[in-house]
Amino acid sequence: MSAVPASPPRITPNDRLGLTLFLALALHALIILGITFKTRDHSPTPIRTLDVILVNTKSAEAPKTPDYLAQASQRGGGEEQRRVRPQENKTTILPAKGKGQAPMPLPEAHPKPSPPAPRRVVTTTGPSRESAPRRPKPVLERRPDASTLISRSMQIASLTAELNSQVQAAASRKRERWITAANTRAYKYAAYMQAWRQKVERIGNLNYPDDARRENLSGSLLLDVAIRADGSVAKITLQRSSGSKVLDDAAIRIVRLAAPFSPFPKDIRAETDILHITRTWQFDAGNRFSSR
Repeated sequence: MSAVPASPPRITPNDRLGLTLFLALALHALIILGITFKTRDHSPTPIRTLDVILVNTKSAEAPKTPDYLAQASQRGGGEEQRRVRPQENKTTILPAKGKGQAPMPLPEAHPKPSPPAPRRVVTTTGPSRESAPRRPKPVLERRPDASTLISRSMQIASLTAELNSQVQAAASRKRERWITAANTRAYKYAAYMQAWRQKVERIGNLNYPDDARRENLSGSLLLDVAIRADGSVAKITLQRSSGSKVLDDAAIRIVRLAAPFSPFPKDIRAETDILHITRTWQFDAGNRFSSR
């Protein structure tokens, strides 16, 4: 029996039409949807590392892309265009050199020793820039020099002298009282002034000035006599002249001849150190000396 040869597959017009439609649809899909093919990159993904630092300030708004890890959020600033690792403050016992306005020097008085600086721990992935803190040098007590001691001594002496002058001024401030024939109402002052007036008139008539008698002079004058508590005369003031120097000098001389007067009674001494008696004295034409 002979074998029948297989007949090749027949491609019909419908098969050609279907293949053409499929290719057309696939081409349009690539153009409309923009489907592209890219080879997959099998290189390892880079790992982003962040340094851990300590910051001294804190920002209210956190940065979107941080460059470092820290204990608080802080937005960068400054004028640097590239990324710069923040520098931490370092503690030192020596002052930094720089220009500025120095304060007025004040004398140092027993400064307290400064406590040792606390040790700071810095965590970082890079090489550490922090050095071990140095122990502060002991502060020696500064004693005042000779000029300071002299200045303080002069100030103390000045204050002491001022206080002494105030005490002496208060001690020397006398309690004075002025009385006249018109305003003397208290019996203790009226009685003393009456006894004083009678004594002055008696001495004045016994020692009437000869010049006034020869020239027949007359006139009146106003005297203020200051008397101390022991009866002595402190001061005599001519408040109104009689117009004649002979009569003015004679009245002052009569008062001095009549001194000393009676000491102050206890009730007057308790409130008065100096008593001023102001009265008008009259030289009459009949050679009589009196007060009014």
